[in-house]
Amino acid sequence: MLGLMVLFGSAARAESPVILVLGDSLSAGYGIPVEKGWVSLLQRRLVERGFPYRVVNASISGDTTSGGLSRLPAALELHRPAIVVLELGANDGLRGQPPMAMSRNLSQMIERSQQAGARVLLAEMRIPPNYGPLYAQKFQATFGELAQHYAIPLIPFLLDGVAGNPALIQDDGLHPRAEAQPQILDNVWAVLEPTLKS
Repeated sequence: MLGLMVLFGSAARAESPVILVLGDSLSAGYGIPVEKGWVSLLQRRLVERGFPYRVVNASISGDTTSGGLSRLPAALELHRPAIVVLELGANDGLRGQPPMAMSRNLSQMIERSQQAGARVLLAEMRIPPNYGPLYAQKFQATFGELAQHYAIPLIPFLLDGVAGNPALIQDDGLHPRAEAQPQILDNVWAVLEPTLKS
């Protein structure tokens, strides 16, 4: 099952290269109008700055790297993306999954995306310190290690400038508010834009 695929842009732009965002609630826009989420804002920025890409949001709230791995082949086949943005792992951490298992899943997603001809960007995730410093450190390090191993761009902590700011986080203490989405987009854009230009 592909889950909810949100496509931006008109049918006339169907030939445009695709940026596939495979993520969880942080990219699905949990708790906010979908048009205010960073993925929707990304499509607008691409248009404003003259990049002829079409964004497909294949993010599902609550998804894990295991879920993403199971959904990825069909998404690659359907959309044939030029770029894949992987934003998964937070739910693995919140569930206390072993970082090695998360790493294996992300590795397979990177490899399958590359085999399909896509360039891959990996978003770094972090977890709250109450999970223990050793686990939190191993969890965070996984993303940098994978980016280095596969020589792919790493988006430093997706929620940089957002996490820890109560004004930007919903009452559940986890999910960003609509007001936080432009900052998240800026975090992604700093790494995505050079990829678009290369």
